[in-house]
Amino acid sequence: MSSLKPLIPLLIAAGILLGGNGLQGTLIALRGAQEGFSPSLIGLTGTSYFLGFLLGCLTITRMMKAVGHVRSFATLAAIASAATLLLVLMIDPWSWSVLRFVSGICFAGLFTVMESWLNSGVNNKDRAQVLALYRIIDIGSVTGAQFLIPVFGADGFAIFAIMSIMITLSLVPVSLGDRSNPTPPAEVKLDLARVWRISPLGCFGCVAVGVTNSAFRSLSPVYAEQIGMSVTDVVTFVSVGIIGGAIIQYPLGYLSDRWDRRKVLLVSTVGSLVMAVALATVAGSNPFMNFALVFLFGSFAMPLYSLSAAHANDRAQKGEFVLVNAALMLFYSFGAVAGPLLASFAMQSFGPQWLFVFSATVYLIFSAVIILRMTVRAPVPAERRGRFTALLRTSPWFAKLAKRRPSDGPGSDPGAPSA
Repeated sequence: MSSLKPLIPLLIAAGILLGGNGLQGTLIALRGAQEGFSPSLIGLTGTSYFLGFLLGCLTITRMMKAVGHVRSFATLAAIASAATLLLVLMIDPWSWSVLRFVSGICFAGLFTVMESWLNSGVNNKDRAQVLALYRIIDIGSVTGAQFLIPVFGADGFAIFAIMSIMITLSLVPVSLGDRSNPTPPAEVKLDLARVWRISPLGCFGCVAVGVTNSAFRSLSPVYAEQIGMSVTDVVTFVSVGIIGGAIIQYPLGYLSDRWDRRKVLLVSTVGSLVMAVALATVAGSNPFMNFALVFLFGSFAMPLYSLSAAHANDRAQKGEFVLVNAALMLFYSFGAVAGPLLASFAMQSFGPQWLFVFSATVYLIFSAVIILRMTVRAPVPAERRGRFTALLRTSPWFAKLAKRRPSDGPGSDPGAPSA
């Protein structure tokens, strides 16, 4: 445990930022709905965020090389904090879209700085502990922060001030805990065409999951608000979906390590499809029915990214772990840019339930692709199958915290991309 102590300030900062980021996504959608913004305009703010996030992932390494970890973190945190306060000073959907784009760049950079820093400071023997702790911090912070909305209200200045304070406070543990400011990392090599050839199904899965998960995270508060839920019920609805995915992800991963991973991926996708249809047709405006069904929806839908990534890594060669996961992160981001905007147009045209009709349509297409790929390619042999790892979509560098596949060998560099 003593070897983990130097990382505690970074993990505290991570908890603050993960909570603030999750809170901001829910609040933007909820406050926008209360202000009378149309679903398509709220969807535009979600698309803007993910577009900024994609750009931030591609550019942050250059900043880190130029000024180091601490200065990069401080710069991005200051901008993100200012952008958060501007949200309440400029209540306009177009201004919000610009500010969310800026926030996307900042949060992508902040998570990349933290995760590359953690990766440089963790020993291989402690890697699994840090990864598990990071996952617990993620789920606890994101779900816990949601309930600040009913405490402070979504209709005033206070909640935006709280978010700004959270982002600013993340600077404290980073600044006081820094004793090393490690060497800026080399840029993660990107070869999207190569990774597509390795696993078309894994890449398509990450795009599909990007479309649906970003639509859910950006617009589920709008759905809940439009069917008549209270503010407390809205944040409960969002949180229950996230918790469902966190709980069921590991049992699904366990099964996928022992069966053809594509079968588990198909079961999870069909489960997501069925639950999305149930939310669109059966749930109605009953809060408890919605909570139960969104828990099951999240249980099936949220693990799809990690299952798709695990399948792609089973097809990869030794030393390609980071290359593959960096590309999959970008494929996810491509889908995430499109998802909120497309889903919001469906909701505006046909009603709030069409958030889940839209998601069900994507899952139906993905199910067909899985079945097609199962007919044209043999399963990965059990001895080549790596161990399932639950992955966050916070930055391409999260993969470097993940445990290596057995085939990589005990001495392999956990951060080295393939040549």
